[in-house]
Amino acid sequence: MESDGPRSIALAALRHSWDMAPDEIAGLCSGERFCPEPLTPKEVNGLANTDIATAPAWVRGDYPEWLQPSFSEAFGEDAIEEGQALAQRAPADLRVNSLKATREKVLKALERHGAEETPYSPVGVRLPPREGGARSPKLEAEPGHGRGWFEVQDEGSQIAALLAGAGPRMQVADICAGAGGKTLAMAAQMHNTGQIYAYDTDPIRFRPIFERLKRAGARNVQTLPPGDADTVAGFAGRMDLVLVDAPCSGTGVWRRRPDAKWRLTPVQLLERQAQQRALLATAAQLVKPGGTLAYVTCSLLPQENDQQIEAFLEENRSFGELDAAARAEGVLSRPVQSRHKAGKPGLLLTPAKHGTDGFYIALLERKPA
Repeated sequence: MESDGPRSIALAALRHSWDMAPDEIAGLCSGERFCPEPLTPKEVNGLANTDIATAPAWVRGDYPEWLQPSFSEAFGEDAIEEGQALAQRAPADLRVNSLKATREKVLKALERHGAEETPYSPVGVRLPPREGGARSPKLEAEPGHGRGWFEVQDEGSQIAALLAGAGPRMQVADICAGAGGKTLAMAAQMHNTGQIYAYDTDPIRFRPIFERLKRAGARNVQTLPPGDADTVAGFAGRMDLVLVDAPCSGTGVWRRRPDAKWRLTPVQLLERQAQQRALLATAAQLVKPGGTLAYVTCSLLPQENDQQIEAFLEENRSFGELDAAARAEGVLSRPVQSRHKAGKPGLLLTPAKHGTDGFYIALLERKPA
């Protein structure tokens, strides 16, 4: 379009995202009453031009120019493909709550929406993305949601919760619980036994967890007062599993929040990295010998993923890395391979390779005393 003005972006969205023909768009722009003004010759040419093969990688991949080095480091020659996948419309993924329902029951309840099994998560259900201007169904208005049969949760997030390794009778701390998505998933994995301590520093973000726990029938979760760091510190050396679902840039969920990619700034990224380092340091204190620290982000950037774990392991020699992909073979419906090149820590899931949101999962074991 040779322009990044609002009108140009809207016209191009009709052409490329809603698949409207140029003539159809021109018919909408008659200039009559509430109609947009007629197309200019430059706009007509822009709508007819679909060849951007000579444009820079960050243009073809549809991500901010300042993130080009990070995307290149993460994906090499596949950076454009990964960026394009992040610009596509996402499906609606659900996690079946095994405390109250089966996947077969949820599939039947939502079959009119085209519900199907997710490829990796054994408790996942997927509703394919709608086309053009069609809206996704309001899943939280479904009777099954009200009965606690399922929660809306991307398959990548489900995989992260499964790989964390929560099991019956374990002592677990979820220290970035947010609204409780992974807390609920782990409660079901633990069959309502053991204990999960759910904590977050933000009381507003934490507030929905109470209703969700009640609806899901999760009885093995103890919520801690938001922002009470002293209470969290009191669990030092006692946890079988500590989950750090770290605040991050959110680059992995751009399919669901397309505006976020243009609002992210270098300063915000640095702030997130500092928070991640602090949370890893806190979590390390809580893990007992032989226990696991699971670090998760919905980011694709090496600064928030590989580099954080490499720096942590360098400073915390009492921890060693576990093979997340190997653990996946025992808990997922099929093997999952990292988007990383060989030798990188953690498991990286992406829309282009796995059909999930972008998620990073690293599993660290505290060596036995």
